[in-house]
Order: sequence, then C-alpha cells, then structure tokens
Amino acid sequence: MPLTIRDMKTEDIPDAVTVVQKAFDNDPYNRWVFDDRERFSLSRNRVSLSLRCRWGMRHALFQVAHEEERLVGVAMWLPPLLSTPFPSWSSWIAGQYASWDLWIRQGTANIFHGRSTLNIRRYYLWKEGQAKAQSEIWEDPQGYYFCNIITVVPDAQGRGIGKALMEKVLEKADSEGRSAYLESSRFDPNVKIYEKMGFELKREMPLSDKGVDITLYCMIRPSKDLKYGDTS
Repeated sequence: MPLTIRDMKTEDIPDAVTVVQKAFDNDPYNRWVFDDRERFSLSRNRVSLSLRCRWGMRHALFQVAHEEERLVGVAMWLPPLLSTPFPSWSSWIAGQYASWDLWIRQGTANIFHGRSTLNIRRYYLWKEGQAKAQSEIWEDPQGYYFCNIITVVPDAQGRGIGKALMEKVLEKADSEGRSAYLESSRFDPNVKIYEKMGFELKREMPLSDKGVDITLYCMIRPSKDLKYGDTS
C-alpha cells in the first residue's frame, strides 16, 4: 500500500487526534499523567489534542502519514529554535511566544470545555525532570530537533511507517548538521528501534509520585554530518 508523508493540514486534525488517542491509550507516561481514569474524558482530551495540533502547525514541524486516504501516523518535532540549550535573544523570544500561545489557547479551552484531568503535579514533576536531564546531556549549541510526538495507529504498526516519519526530519537535521532528541516512555522495544536510527541512550529520567513510578529514556542522535565538536 503506497505511503505518503506530508505536512499536516487543518482537515487532518480530527483523524490525527484519533490516531494519537488510540496509540497512546496504554502509554506509561500518558497513564501516569492522566491517572484519574474514571474522570478522564476522551472528548475533552480531543479538545486539548486539537489545540496542540493547531499550535504545532504554527510553531513546529507537524507531519502525517497516509496509506491511500487513511491517516495512519503522526509526528511532531520542535525545531532547534525552540529547543536550544544556549538560546539567542531571537530564539528566547520565539520560545516565549510559542509558550504563551499554547498557554492562552489551553486556558480558553478550560473556560469553554472545563478543566482537563491532567495531573498538574505530575506534569510539573516531568517538566522538572526534563529540564534537569536536558541540562546534563544537551551539548550541541545549534539546538536539537526534538521529537515531541511520534505515533502510528496500532493496526498499522510494524510496516515502517514510524521510521518513514522519523527519517523525514532526520534527513533535514543531517542536511543542516544538527542533532535530534527524544524521550521514550518504554525501554522495550522502543530504545532498540531508535538505536537502529542512530539514537543513543544518554540518560534515564525516573519520575515518582505517591509511590507510582515511571521511567523515561532520553536519547540523542548526533548529526551524521556533524558530530559534537567536529566542525571539519
């Protein structure tokens, strides 16, 4: 079946949200940060994910994979401008604008659709752990292409769709001499899959709240054209 990968369009959002919800239903991080499953609302979650899609179309690299007319995969990458360890003033301003844009949209959604069941305490525990991990392992002054979402609908997994979505941006990163970064919520089988694409496991990020523990795996892929410190 022919596979097509292109930038997300507004008309893709409903199907993209469905793909993300199905693929992340049993994801360890998703279950940890949305821990109140009795109150969890798929319809309210669709509102948040739709906002995230629209935000990603404005500020990130958001791509979708189609088999014929069916949307089967989604990937969102934050560009180096928004994920650099040593931001310039222009990068800092762009990052602040992107953050406020998402915050305002989410706040508006809370007013009109009710609050999300996201566990805010756990969300900020993750953000603290993420900031600490990145401060320890991010060394590339050019910043990183940050794989924020990569998912394929369950019945289409194992056909190379996720790899094709990854390669679309990794080729761009290589052409610019830039590195890539991701956080996996599963060691098996994800880490070995990403290692085959050139990623290296750099650090584990343990997260714990009230006796409920998960671990995220921080991985970096140095550019194939420019390793850290190699400017030749």
